[in-house]
Amino acid sequence: MDWDKLRIFHAVADAGSFTHAGDVLNLSQSAVSRQISALEEALQVPLFHRHARGLILTEQGEQMNRTVREVFAKLAMTEALLTESKEKAAGRLKVTTTTGFGTSWLAPRLPRFLNTHPDISITLILEDSDLDLGMREADVAIRMHPPRQPDLVQRHLADIQMPLCASPDYIAKHGSPATAEDLDRHRIILFGNHHPPVADVNWLAGLGRPNGQKRQSVFEVNNFMAMADAIEAGLGIGSLPHYMLVDRPSLQKISMDVKPPTVEAYFVYPEELRTSKRVAVFRDFLLSEMPARS
Repeated sequence: MDWDKLRIFHAVADAGSFTHAGDVLNLSQSAVSRQISALEEALQVPLFHRHARGLILTEQGEQMNRTVREVFAKLAMTEALLTESKEKAAGRLKVTTTTGFGTSWLAPRLPRFLNTHPDISITLILEDSDLDLGMREADVAIRMHPPRQPDLVQRHLADIQMPLCASPDYIAKHGSPATAEDLDRHRIILFGNHHPPVADVNWLAGLGRPNGQKRQSVFEVNNFMAMADAIEAGLGIGSLPHYMLVDRPSLQKISMDVKPPTVEAYFVYPEELRTSKRVAVFRDFLLSEMPARS
C-alpha cells in the first residue's frame, strides 16, 4: 500500500465514483480505476461494489476508509501545526458554523479579521449539521449548542436571544399578540424541519397550545435569511436570532407574556489546536466582536 494509492482510494470513497474522484484529483477516470484495481489486487480484497449508479464500499472498504480518514486527518493536523509561523498567526483556517449565523453575522465581519491578520486565509463552511472536527472536516466551529464530543476545547461566546418580530405593515393590519394564545389568530412563519440549526428554533409553534399540539404555519423555509425576508415583507410573525435584527431596523420586536428561548453559542476546536496562533487570534476576534453588536 503506497501513499498515492491510499490518497486516490480516499478520494474515490468520498466521491462515490471514479469520474468524480478524477475531477478532484485532476486524473482521468481510467487512471483512477487502474489505481484502485491495483490496490485491490495488492490487498487481495475487493474495496468497492461496482454498479450502474456508482460505487459502494465493501465491508473491507469501509474498514480501510475509516483508517485512511484517521491517518490523513492526523497528517493534515500535523502539517498545519508544523507550517504555522512561530512568530505570528499565519496559514489557512477552516471554519464551520450554521448557515444563518455564518451569512448574517460572521461573513460581514471577516474582512476586519483578515485585514488585521493578512497572513491568515479563511475557508468558511456553512452547514446546519455538525461537521466532525476530529476528522478534520473543519479546524474550528461556532456552534449553537454545547459541544457533544468530549475531546473538543470549548469557549462560550454569547447567549443569543430568539425574539418574535414582524414588519410594521403586518402589525398595522393584524395587530400584535400579547399572549401565547393570541398567536392562534396570527400568520406564523417557521423554520422548515430540515437540519434545524438550534433545538428550539420553532418554539412558538407549540407555545400556549394544549397537549403538545402545533399551530399551523403560513410559510416554512429552512433558512433564517429567507425567514427574515418573508417577515420583512409582511407575510407573518416569526422568531429570529437577535443579531439578525441589527441589519434589519424595519423589523419590530414583539413583547409577550412569555420570554423567548436563549441559544448558547460556543467556539470549539480539537485539543491538538490548543496552541495554534491562528485559532487563538480568531477566538479573540470573535470574543471582541460579540459584545459590541451581537
